[in-house]
Amino acid sequence: MAVSNNIIATINFIALICSIPIIFTGIWLASKPDNQCIRSLPWPIIFLGVLFLLLALTGFIGAHWNNQGLLSFYLFCNAALIVTGIILLILAFIVTHPSGAYSVPGREYDEYRYMGYSEWLREHITDPENWRSIKACLASSSICSKMVRDSYTAPQFFNARISSLQSGCCKPPTVCGYQYVNPITWINPTNPMGDVDCIIWNNDPNQLCYNCDSCKAGVLGNLRKEWKEANVILIVAIVALVFLYLIAFNAYKNSQAGPKK
Repeated sequence: MAVSNNIIATINFIALICSIPIIFTGIWLASKPDNQCIRSLPWPIIFLGVLFLLLALTGFIGAHWNNQGLLSFYLFCNAALIVTGIILLILAFIVTHPSGAYSVPGREYDEYRYMGYSEWLREHITDPENWRSIKACLASSSICSKMVRDSYTAPQFFNARISSLQSGCCKPPTVCGYQYVNPITWINPTNPMGDVDCIIWNNDPNQLCYNCDSCKAGVLGNLRKEWKEANVILIVAIVALVFLYLIAFNAYKNSQAGPKK
């Protein structure tokens, strides 16, 4: 019994330490310029890290002091967190699987089609109420102005790997046929009816394509990319939780059998 409890205490102490990088990953995502306008993105990761930390702490204390009540609570919470994590992982995969990205001839960067993303993302992330605050945040950020400071020539810009936000919000769609002046200034469209966003585009730095569907698509494209990265963290956390659960369950059975000997 003591050996099993020592093992689970050691494993949970390691898990306690491992929960810290998960929390800092959420903080890192929140600090990235591409994510500054969608504040809800890093919180699930931070929340997962905190839960992981509390769960590991509970398992460590329960095993170290042979507290069967805490071990029972730990097992129940661990199982619940595993089930919840699997459900979240499946839902995240379903929601983020559709992609609105498409390639454009003569361009190194992708452009983005709003209707290419899942209905859930469109309704919950870029609904009118949320979009007002996201749009205002984008307009006040340096996401687009940064490209001007980089001083691209037209060939350099067309061969640059710009982000989905910059592609969707900082320039008009290529199909419009605008002529390049600088990354956020485009003139004389040859196909102004090629897309509804063509007539929405405005060279005013406070407007650009922030009212365009392509900008909403760029935001969703960035969100999809970040969620894909977050899913990797979630998978690792679930595998770790299953491993901890198996060890803890074995320790709990031994602690239950001990008094009967």
